Amino acid sequence: MKIEQIRDRIEEIIKLADKVIATNKHSEFGDNYVNTELFQEFRVTGLSFFRNTFGEKHPFYKELDKKVSDTYTYHSEEGRGILKAARQEIEGGWIFTVKGVVSAEIFSDFLEMAEHLLREGYKDPAAVMIGSVLEEHLRQLCGKNSIEVEKIREGKSIPKKADLLNSELASASVYNKLDQKSITSWLDLRNNAAHGKYLEYTKEQVDFMFNGVSNFMMRIPV
Repeated sequence: MKIEQIRDRIEEIIKLADKVIATNKHSEFGDNYVNTELFQEFRVTGLSFFRNTFGEKHPFYKELDKKVSDTYTYHSEEGRGILKAARQEIEGGWIFTVKGVVSAEIFSDFLEMAEHLLREGYKDPAAVMIGSVLEEHLRQLCGKNSIEVEKIREGKSIPKKADLLNSELASASVYNKLDQKSITSWLDLRNNAAHGKYLEYTKEQVDFMFNGVSNFMMRIPV
């Protein structure tokens, strides 16, 4: 999902907040409440958006989770205010830039470690490390593009596998099919290394993987 679509989505959620607040009623106990069903829809939708866009550790997610906790009208009003603040940050564009810079710095450190391992002849741990960096990059790309990184199975939320994230990112046109095929091969190599199938690939292939992943992450940043 592109930045324009993210902007459209937050506008939809703000409109949902307006709809919730419009159901305001004064109770006989002196408190103001909103419709319970609409409130729950608003809360879940807002939290899902913040989780996928910014992550659960971001203040926007934490504030919405804390402030929008009951059907009191002012809770929904506070939630709408949080969304409007997020909209300003999204329109400014700097949040994704800062997040991308921090991620790039962390990933760069791990890739440098992997490069050192390769120079020393340790192709197997290098392959695992490069593959892990790639998978985390895919997860962050999903968050940036509002693609769920978890799925529900038997009532439990479980992380999606990297291959599925790769497929969904390509389907959303975050990158092209050629990139998708390359990523599939790199993930396969990582899996072979992680499962001790060291004879299934060569150091030269890990070198190629290192260069390919580094290039991909520069072209398709978070």
